[in-house]
Amino acid sequence: MTVILGINAYHADASAALVIDGTLVAAAEEERFARVKHVAGFPHQAIAYCLRAAGVTPREITHIAVSRNPRARLHRKLLALLAHPPRWDRIVSRMKNASRLQDVKTALARGLDIDPRELRASVHYVEHHRAHLASAFFVSGLEEAAVLSVDGMGDFVSTMWGIGRGSRMEVLGAVPFPHSLGVLYTAVTQYLGFPNYGDEYKVMGLSAYGEPIYRDRFRQMVRMGDGLSYRLDLSYFTHHTDGVSMTWDEGAPVLGPLYSSKLIRAFGPPREPGAPLRSEHAQIAASLQAVLEEVLLTLLIRLSERTRVKALCLAGGVALNCVLNGKILRHTPFERLYIQPAASDAGTSLGAAFYVWHEHLRRPRAFMMEHAYWGPEWSEGELRAVLHRHGLAARRVATEELIEIVARALATGKIVGLFQGRMEFGPRALGNRSILADPRRPEMREVLNRRVKHREPFRPFAPSIPEEAVGEYFEQTHPSPFMLLAYPARPEKRALIPAALHVDGTGRVHTVSRRVNPLFWEILARFGRLTGVPVLINTSFNENEPIVCHPEEAIRCFQRTRMDLLAIGPYLIAKEDGDVVLGG
Repeated sequence: MTVILGINAYHADASAALVIDGTLVAAAEEERFARVKHVAGFPHQAIAYCLRAAGVTPREITHIAVSRNPRARLHRKLLALLAHPPRWDRIVSRMKNASRLQDVKTALARGLDIDPRELRASVHYVEHHRAHLASAFFVSGLEEAAVLSVDGMGDFVSTMWGIGRGSRMEVLGAVPFPHSLGVLYTAVTQYLGFPNYGDEYKVMGLSAYGEPIYRDRFRQMVRMGDGLSYRLDLSYFTHHTDGVSMTWDEGAPVLGPLYSSKLIRAFGPPREPGAPLRSEHAQIAASLQAVLEEVLLTLLIRLSERTRVKALCLAGGVALNCVLNGKILRHTPFERLYIQPAASDAGTSLGAAFYVWHEHLRRPRAFMMEHAYWGPEWSEGELRAVLHRHGLAARRVATEELIEIVARALATGKIVGLFQGRMEFGPRALGNRSILADPRRPEMREVLNRRVKHREPFRPFAPSIPEEAVGEYFEQTHPSPFMLLAYPARPEKRALIPAALHVDGTGRVHTVSRRVNPLFWEILARFGRLTGVPVLINTSFNENEPIVCHPEEAIRCFQRTRMDLLAIGPYLIAKEDGDVVLGG
């Protein structure tokens, strides 16, 4: 038995994935256990979960795959250091971070409370973007595909492309530090007053409210070069001269400012966090989004011309930009698109593990990642014990009755929490840790924000729909099982699902397969029979925190918010006038 533990450690979105004989068994982000969004550090709890889920002991791990390689591109790093020596404290911080990777066995043993000598595994360091590429291609089920990874930076590279065939990948090129589309997007995100790590999705949402009137200005900041390369006008940024202030310890990652005074001179004073959003902020966001799309779609057209294949596998933090993703099949020659659910750095643990299996061990492919449900689950007895501890007299129902009650509650405007099966891997709730609501009611967006989510009003909610019905409501039909593609709704259907669409008439679509998630599919189908509209708002089961993992967290979130009904395993709990009562 070959057991490969993949880890993303000492970096934001710390995570673990366990692959046994070429098949994924478990995967999870550390944030779900630590309860800190994007938590960095070492993924002790995620690793412990993966081993428990597989019934594997630490002694049985044969390979440890780390999704960074501090020795990669040392020559380029040294030249950059000589050209622009950063502050000494930042050099020391990065050296300390890199040194910790050299002793992952000790860190792993400490977290598992065992003697390091019990760990007999070989350790492999996989370059960051190769791990990203592997995380997409090797689990895609595609025999041949172009591969592209785009993010801020990892191992001194921001973008990498190539081609995958069978159980091997060939890297064809890369864009090195300091040129980075991810840095561009993050810098403008910070300028617009969204300073937290991972806030880029807010700017993507804001972009729909503006017009790209500053497009030409952004075209000066980033230009396509020959082939697939691009370059930033570095005078707008500071990451290449001052170094980046980063904290990748056990808490929430903190990233220092990336933009220079030239960006301020170009657009005026930056928005303070929490200050009112004005029209110019939306116009800056729209211009940024438009130029990101221009550059990447051009790059993809050239990648298609170079590889001459019809399928594309995409990874990296920029691959979470669902607005861009939704345009790829319409504006490039590619005919198929695969993006795995944890496309950001969390997914590099998955990619590192499969990279070792295929590239180092030369083993054939036999696994396809069709769903995102790789996290913890709880037995009925465990759920019952948690409910008992909270003094909740929940009602146990058969599956058919649960579907009927949930669908009818949603049809009458209730807000329902759904806690079922294994937790999702990646940032999207896909029916197992979800909050559901009726998309037909225009006021439901405001109701969800007021009663549960408490988030910025410009951010949209996503529609879930049976995969068979997607063409009835949206202008594209390519499956979107991981909620990573935004499609325009058909004009004649927009008035039917106003609360699930953005201001521009698009929806971040989640197509639901009956085979993959039969319970959620049946809820959608039953809601459709009751209302004539087989679409539900689906948002993550949380309230300004990581998505709930443990049933305790689901119950606490249900109790402190104004959700109406909780379906937790086979148990139902309802509220009347804000008080928890017997479900049903």
